[in-house]
Amino acid sequence: MSELNSSIMLVDDHPLLRKGLKQLISLEDDLEVVAEFNNGKDAIPKAVELDPDLIILDLNMQGMDGLETLKRMRDEGVTSRIVMLTVSDADEDVVAAITNGADGYLLKDMEPEQLIEQIKRSIEGKMVLSEVITEVLATALRRPSPQGAGKLDSLTNREREILKHIAKGMSNKVIARELDISDGTVKVHVKHLLKKLGLRSRVEAAVWMVNQQGGKHE
Repeated sequence: MSELNSSIMLVDDHPLLRKGLKQLISLEDDLEVVAEFNNGKDAIPKAVELDPDLIILDLNMQGMDGLETLKRMRDEGVTSRIVMLTVSDADEDVVAAITNGADGYLLKDMEPEQLIEQIKRSIEGKMVLSEVITEVLATALRRPSPQGAGKLDSLTNREREILKHIAKGMSNKVIARELDISDGTVKVHVKHLLKKLGLRSRVEAAVWMVNQQGGKHE
């Protein structure tokens, strides 16, 4: 039965919050906390070993902070969904987390029911953001690009197709399933299209694409 459960790792230096989060998650039949850590340094090797479905990561931790932990995990090849759970809604924190490979950014003042709902959405492959964060991101990442259409023309048909899926908030795994290709192939296409568009992350690509569509109806 437990093989059907989605595995979750908690990384937060507040014992009370970890305990509360663990209890909240344990009420759900299909979710299971498989490991918890109070610091990033110890969490990284375990994340590599366990490869959980989801890692919930605090941003402001003592020692190695959440952003550095996130970068190191991605550098080590951790492919788990990683969602930041934090008190900070500062623009620079949000943008830094997303551009460094976070799959979501949630604030700790969320209602428990909402948090569980967002955790489940993340495991399904969706980008999860607190409402206020969505506005922050859109503002921070929106940039007028009159040369956008020309850049779009530089993409191959497959890259354009994948970009449209990214703009809908789909993960590599979901895109791979939709297009009947491997995760690895999707990753290569994403890398190429980001380079061609001069963008740093999937979220920037999504915002860029939405802006293009807003300015040009096909």
